[in-house]
Amino acid sequence: MKRLQIILILLVVVSGHFTSAQLLKGKHQFTKQDSLRGSITPEREWWDLHRYDLFVEVAIDDKFIKGTNTVTYTVLESQQRMQIDLQEPMKITSVSQENETLDYERDGNVYYITLKKEQLKGNKESIHIHFEGHPREAKRAPWDGGFSWKKDKQGRPFVATSNQGLGASVWWPCKDHMYDEPESGMTIAVNVPSDLKAVANGRIVDQQNKENNTSTYVWIVENPINNYGVNINIGNYVNFSEVYDGEKGALDMDYYVLDYNLDKAKVHFKDAPKMMKAFEHWFGPYPFYEDSFKLVEVPYLGMEHQSSVTYGNQYRNGYLGSDLSGTGWGLKFDFIIIHEAGHEWFANSITNKDIADMWIHEGFTAYSENLFLDYHYGKKASAEYVIGTRKNVSNDRPLIGEYDVNHEGSGDMYYKGSNLIHTLRTVVNDDDKWRSILRGMNKTFYHQTVTTQQIEDYLQQEIGVDLTGFFDQYLRDTRIPKLVLDKHKKKLTYYWKNTVGHFHLPIRIAIDGKTILLKPSTKEQTMRLPSKKSTIDTDINYYVDYKIK
Repeated sequence: MKRLQIILILLVVVSGHFTSAQLLKGKHQFTKQDSLRGSITPEREWWDLHRYDLFVEVAIDDKFIKGTNTVTYTVLESQQRMQIDLQEPMKITSVSQENETLDYERDGNVYYITLKKEQLKGNKESIHIHFEGHPREAKRAPWDGGFSWKKDKQGRPFVATSNQGLGASVWWPCKDHMYDEPESGMTIAVNVPSDLKAVANGRIVDQQNKENNTSTYVWIVENPINNYGVNINIGNYVNFSEVYDGEKGALDMDYYVLDYNLDKAKVHFKDAPKMMKAFEHWFGPYPFYEDSFKLVEVPYLGMEHQSSVTYGNQYRNGYLGSDLSGTGWGLKFDFIIIHEAGHEWFANSITNKDIADMWIHEGFTAYSENLFLDYHYGKKASAEYVIGTRKNVSNDRPLIGEYDVNHEGSGDMYYKGSNLIHTLRTVVNDDDKWRSILRGMNKTFYHQTVTTQQIEDYLQQEIGVDLTGFFDQYLRDTRIPKLVLDKHKKKLTYYWKNTVGHFHLPIRIAIDGKTILLKPSTKEQTMRLPSKKSTIDTDINYYVDYKIK
């Protein structure tokens, strides 16, 4: 979701063209802080996250928070120095282990904690962290992350967090890298003024009313959760719910909306069970039955927070009432409900280890939009939609970013990503097999952090085609392949141009109405045509350009 604003920007024509991804190297100047944030440092790799127990007290009038986080971990290798991340201007005020105060030092957004107790391999240990401060305020949430301190239409506090890309450590201390998730989930306890409600991830298990006119809402997450998927939302919420009969049984689906939007939401949120039906069909069971599914209204557009999808699309279909495909199909559903919920499978269950591979999140989730259409409106509708989104692609830089420095690839990860996946579906040419591949992918990588290479290897194996050059082309280069079809009398010459040297993609064309499979390379190949007047038709479902001479 983080780069979704790019989609609208890309509706403007972008000039310029790069002939190779290599031309784009060296554009960014990375700092030590980028490396500390984006790499698996020695101070991170020796311990494995087991659980977070987070408590946050929110002073809304002062835009101030304070709290504690108990970090439970397993020792992988005996070390005494631990990295915990918390971004300025937030600060850690104390750290302890087994009631013994620990020393720590700060380097920008990183704290190094010196442990006194010997950390023995295999042991499970915990540290207790106190923190406080005025967290960064989001200026344009969700693209510029932090806290949104807003008011609802009646002038009451309406507060939410969003921090994809920027990182969860913008407001709470944690191991802020995608590769490691708390395998036993977490507790999120939020203390707010008693006239407000706090909604977080997972299921609510307790509400504690305090004597100081505040209430603490306690939420429990049972599944592993990525850091940026953790959120808190505060407002004058009312709740309604339903039970969905899903592939794994009864699934609780809860909706938290501002009180004056209740009637509107009860009608508009009917897209949620429709989403669940389509996505369980294509991807397999919703990955977090134990934690339920929620839509939570927020004062920004929306975000894929795990089991707590946030919603701010103004109760309109499309993307704030617009169809990003230009085909009309994008107005058949609420973009935020469908897109952000698609992230439950791709981002929250299957999570990239390094943010450079975020195309896995956004490409497959953007692709889920047209699979929603496929399920409810048919294959023709879905194909028209995804092909229509190509107009939003700028080909400015590769989809994969720089590794180990917390660097995302191009915003094209959305619709160039979805179109490369649609191309693979066209290669497979068997909808039952394609569905099996997608469901198998979600089963194989269920609740795992993955690399691009793992996804490439899986798809190559299941599709049964050498896709090495294909992925290098679409993920690591900016050019769109062009298939040259040169017809001369009864001979057809064909080859790929505008590609990496090892690009291969089997492709179907029709000659005189009969479909044939070509296996072009970058070298010219020829075939005989039935006649000098033979007609050639191409398939727009492949994300390639054609040049017919």
